[in-house]
Amino acid sequence: MLSKVKSMTVLGLNAYVVEVEVDLSTGIPSFDMVGLGDTEVKEARDRVRSAIKNSGFEFPLKKITVNLAPADTKKEGTAFDLPLAIGILKCTEEIKEEKEDIAFVGELSLDGSLRGVNGILPMVIGAKEKGISSIVVPYENAHEAAVVEGIKVYPMKNLKEVVEFLNGDREIESFTLDINSFFDNVEYDIDFAEVKGQENAKRVLEIAAAGGHNVLMIGPPGAGKTMLARRFPTILPQLSFEEALEVSKIYSIAGLLPKGTPLITIRPFRAPHHTISTVALVGGGKYPKPGEVSLAHYGVLFLDEIPEFKKDAIEVLRQPLEDEVVTITRVNGSFSYPSKFILILSMNPCPCGYYGDDTHECHCSVNEIRRYQNKISGPLLDRIDLHVEVKPLKKDKYFEEETPSESSKKIRERVIKAREMQLKRYKGTGIYFNSQLKGNMLKKYCKLDEDTKKFLNEAFEKFYLSARGYNKILKVARTIADLEGAENIKFEHVAEALQYRIVDSIYWYK
Repeated sequence: MLSKVKSMTVLGLNAYVVEVEVDLSTGIPSFDMVGLGDTEVKEARDRVRSAIKNSGFEFPLKKITVNLAPADTKKEGTAFDLPLAIGILKCTEEIKEEKEDIAFVGELSLDGSLRGVNGILPMVIGAKEKGISSIVVPYENAHEAAVVEGIKVYPMKNLKEVVEFLNGDREIESFTLDINSFFDNVEYDIDFAEVKGQENAKRVLEIAAAGGHNVLMIGPPGAGKTMLARRFPTILPQLSFEEALEVSKIYSIAGLLPKGTPLITIRPFRAPHHTISTVALVGGGKYPKPGEVSLAHYGVLFLDEIPEFKKDAIEVLRQPLEDEVVTITRVNGSFSYPSKFILILSMNPCPCGYYGDDTHECHCSVNEIRRYQNKISGPLLDRIDLHVEVKPLKKDKYFEEETPSESSKKIRERVIKAREMQLKRYKGTGIYFNSQLKGNMLKKYCKLDEDTKKFLNEAFEKFYLSARGYNKILKVARTIADLEGAENIKFEHVAEALQYRIVDSIYWYK
């Protein structure tokens, strides 16, 4: 007796159909599985056997052979438990109805109940793309699966429920979800209005938000670098549905979707500890999973006290910053994860933190300062568009009554207007904001008059700027012009952009 059941599995960020083939034949009772399944897949034999028995069905004492097709692709995870049990029950004719256009995904407990699995969102998207009209998932994954429109989602609590549904003995309605409700009340419990002073740093972060630029904040301890960085997402435009879906896919695969939150509608803010490994930062492992740079997709990656991070971990950031994608190659294939994020770095100017500070004396030696600052390589610094000095607020300013600072809402309104200008300008080019400009597009969209061009060329020579640094200034100037609603880049826009490029010379020990 032979049966075939459709299931889904994830490979990288995408899902594909796996056909679970079950064959029952006479011979010595055994349970063999082929098709490149990992340890978790092979352990399904014991879970399925117990689940079938404890659900009130008879487990066949025959030679059972299972093939997971295509057999040349590695499979992992526990999502094949349910389709495997369904295949066996079809062979024993416990399931009499044949429903061809349906897929099954889910982990089985020993008592037959269904447990949720990771990666449901990309699996349901993949099933829809392959023309499958219905999918059975664990009840725990119902909300996540229902995010996808155009496919019927049937959440189940246990194996017996699934069998009764397939036999027509139980009526179960497909599960639906109001997606718009998740975008209605997107609120933050922090705001830029809470930050006193730091107008220069706020201006830099506004420019970064408007043009998608990376930022380095330099300043002594307690100046407010972390406080500013954590409020940065509050001035970014809200995620669109397509962006939210892509971010949620990544979190679903990583198993990090918050319970009761099937769709991430707030831009991610990732702030890993400085002890993080290279693999955890960019992704990888025996079975590659997305790292922090991908978990920050369409959001912010904040690395606090960047010199404290491992040097090899810092240096691997170069490629994701340039390509906006991470490609991990293993024996069983290559996996690509998107990594379009804004990088915010913060650091002290020296080990004690007070080099260049007017109010505290620095106790570090020259060699200690140089060694500390050299932990960040020139090539990485060159990829940071905006460098800003963050000075601590003076005590008399901290306690005096003053006009409340500008709110995140007001700043975000300007950022959205600037981004709308960019979307209109770059329509049909595959570019969405200024930081993505490259090559000939820079010449086309960042034209300068003769006086401004001469000024920038002189700065290029005086401050020993690299070609990349020169281009970064043009991109930032284009964003500053957009924030003012200007069609063309003016002298003052370039001058402001230049000061954010050379500010670290105040602190850098020469």
